[in-house]
Amino acid sequence: MTTRRPRLGLDAYERGVLDRDRSVLARAITLVESRNEDDVALAQALLHRLLPKTGNARRVGVTGVPGVGKSTFVDALGMMLLSRKKSVAVLAIDPSSSLSGGSILGDKTRMARLSLEREAFIRPTPSGLSPGGIARRTRETMLLCEAAGFDVVLVETVGVGQGETAVAQMVDFFLVLALPGSGDELQGIKKGVLELADAIGVNKSDGDNASRARVALGDIRAALRYLPKKRPSWDVRALAISGLTGEGLDTLWDVIEDHRRTLEASGELASLRAEQQGAWLWSLVSDRLERAFRASPAVAAKLGRVEADVLAGRLTPPAAADELFVAFGHEAVRAVKID
Repeated sequence: MTTRRPRLGLDAYERGVLDRDRSVLARAITLVESRNEDDVALAQALLHRLLPKTGNARRVGVTGVPGVGKSTFVDALGMMLLSRKKSVAVLAIDPSSSLSGGSILGDKTRMARLSLEREAFIRPTPSGLSPGGIARRTRETMLLCEAAGFDVVLVETVGVGQGETAVAQMVDFFLVLALPGSGDELQGIKKGVLELADAIGVNKSDGDNASRARVALGDIRAALRYLPKKRPSWDVRALAISGLTGEGLDTLWDVIEDHRRTLEASGELASLRAEQQGAWLWSLVSDRLERAFRASPAVAAKLGRVEADVLAGRLTPPAAADELFVAFGHEAVRAVKID
């Protein structure tokens, strides 16, 4: 059994994050991930103080099917960015076990080079079984890393076909990685994910895969012609890259910077950041409502019987949900009247 380290004071957290004290930054991230009510209050006070120091980083999301080489790619991209004198924070969302709730947390071992660099910070975070497999406090963690002065924040998704929309809503540039192969790369990517992409990188385009990568690029570019534009001013790019050799990574970063300049010139970046704030607001509202719902005595009084009726086939799930929400609503109304 591990003993939890005591919380720091608000001033100590703020000073440590702004000074990019890696130990304090890690503890601050643990704070914002906590479900403890005292931690939640302290975390929100910390974020309120740090908010003016955020917003300057390049926010880049990376997704792709399992086996596409996301971690190897992020390791290589991070090293390339360090060579350009940029500091890099990686938020690697790990899949949590649906049985034990445990997390693999293996990204530091898969990013062997980047994890050793002083100007890089890697935070593997369990998805926590949250909707879409997205870590519950990824947005807050991103803000902490921005306040710590990191130039680039890379968010690597679980890559299990869920959660891409949530990540796309919190980053400026969304990269979808595909595999080279005749047709396989399109079969493995959902249309909805392609519609979220700002660029598609055909990874592992080295060695014997080079010819297959050219075929993949042709197929992807043809498919993109039939999809609606994500942003009026931006055409989705498709390019060949290799996390193993580093081929195409400089070109990819130039595309990301071009995307930034384009959105700034059109005014779309400001609206995008506003959309991110709105998405953050509603994710917090949803999270708090769910916690209030589960903590409701009126819901708890009915939940066991309602769940048993659903499992036995005596009650449909929609009817069960209605009954629980009626109980929750009556309790909320009584609370308002009491106040």
